[in-house]
Amino acid sequence: MYTPVYYAHDTTKVTYRQALEVKFLNSEERRQEVMRLLRRGSVLTGALLSEKLGVTRQVVVADIALLRAAGERIIATPQGYMCAPAANLASVRQTIASQHTPDLDSIRAELYLIVDHGVTVLDVSVEHPLYGEITGNLRIKTRHDVDAFVDRLRTSQAEPLSVLTGGLHMHTLEAQDRESLQKVLAELRSNHFLAMD
Repeated sequence: MYTPVYYAHDTTKVTYRQALEVKFLNSEERRQEVMRLLRRGSVLTGALLSEKLGVTRQVVVADIALLRAAGERIIATPQGYMCAPAANLASVRQTIASQHTPDLDSIRAELYLIVDHGVTVLDVSVEHPLYGEITGNLRIKTRHDVDAFVDRLRTSQAEPLSVLTGGLHMHTLEAQDRESLQKVLAELRSNHFLAMD
């Protein structure tokens, strides 16, 4: 079990008692600590990183941006930040075009059909007339992930990307074998989730 260590940014005011319990990090040391935590294979929310490091969420966002600019492969998912996993050479990936109404029941049904076959939904993307392709990392592997994603959509009152395109969107899917992917495509097609020409 990981015991959290709390840090304070070098400009944070703390009491004498807190100073005895807190290790002060400069910005470079803090970014190294972010990478150390992410390399453990965990998915960490910005709020959790903020708490662990004793800085604001905005400082964490800035640190992540600077780490990415320095070449670190960090992705943001609905579950939190993570190091981008190395590509699984044994897996099969395919991008599909899907279309359905943006209501939460349709989103849940589409994602359940995919993950129930052991296939991971890596991302969602749409083509925007001004910005081009907009992609959101998902990394949804299980029904639990689906439920957490749909619950966050509901509680945040955010709109899914597909509202920008009348329900049309793309997913990159990853499966362990081509057969699993073909089963998912057949299921999506029979349930009228695949966009047709």
